[in-house]
Amino acid sequence: MQMIEYEEKYLNDVRDLLTELEEYLVSIDKDGLDRVHPEYHEKMALVDLKEVNENHGKCFLAVEEDKAIGLIMGIIPTYGEYDYLDYKCPKRGVITELVVTKSARGKGIGKLLIEKIEDYFKSNDCEYVLVDVFAYNQNAIKFYDSLDFHTRMYTSIKKLLIK
Repeated sequence: MQMIEYEEKYLNDVRDLLTELEEYLVSIDKDGLDRVHPEYHEKMALVDLKEVNENHGKCFLAVEEDKAIGLIMGIIPTYGEYDYLDYKCPKRGVITELVVTKSARGKGIGKLLIEKIEDYFKSNDCEYVLVDVFAYNQNAIKFYDSLDFHTRMYTSIKKLLIK
């Protein structure tokens, strides 16, 4: 297996990986709010790659037999004009996507992808790495906990109207 920077020839693999992740998230969403829009497969990878390109980011792929079996995307966002008012503003990298295809999980590929993006962030003087994890994704939470991530923020949701 190789770890490489994204190449356009792997775009369809990236689409497949992101769709696999979204389908999984839909399957565990207790609120029923996630969905796989009919245009998701075609468009989401392009949206994510554009965000990477516009925010000093990278996409790395785990490739085996000329097929991407895992990916990680990360960005280095800039702070806004007033962020300093309530935050120390250390430079940080943000993991925006991480997925390893189901058949390749449990082989350390996710950890290698995390190490790859962390090396990129460190080479750009980032002091922290952040990742948002879907609260119902207990496998991902355990994975990040095992890599010394910890929870800093919670997002709470409450349904107001029954339809």
